[in-house]
Amino acid sequence: MSSGRVCVGAIAGAFGVSGEVRLKSFCTEPEAIADYAPLWSEDGSRTFRPTITQAIKNGLAARLDGVTSKEAADALRGTRLYADRDALPALPDDEYYHADLIGLEVRDTGGTVLGRVRSVLNHGATDLLEIEAEGLADTVLLPFTRDAVPTVDLSAGRIIADPPEGLWP
Repeated sequence: MSSGRVCVGAIAGAFGVSGEVRLKSFCTEPEAIADYAPLWSEDGSRTFRPTITQAIKNGLAARLDGVTSKEAADALRGTRLYADRDALPALPDDEYYHADLIGLEVRDTGGTVLGRVRSVLNHGATDLLEIEAEGLADTVLLPFTRDAVPTVDLSAGRIIADPPEGLWP
């Protein structure tokens, strides 16, 4: 995926029988996903222009141009949707797009390299940085809070972390 695009949602399958899709929006304001159209498939081969029809449990119902049947909507299940970065709003200081954090080097406050950000997860309470560390079989989940991550330096490509006691092996 081009660094010029950011994942803003995913298609979760069909909604009804007339071609609407279940849309999961990763945007702060879920309905704003339609404002960033055209949305691209991960490989950039397809574009989508969603029209939100209603809010539903765990997402949105939407129509996509050219999708007119339940089967066509179901065939798109799992398709991640990407917006051009310049279509997205500028973020305030100390807020980041997840795509900007993935791949950053993570160092502790003493300068020791801890690893690299593999992904950013959120299971409800707060974002977690999944860190891959050399020599560890498993990844480490670091809370993405100001206490645990006092510095994010995108221009230098690194994060300074102060992991909670006992988190790092």
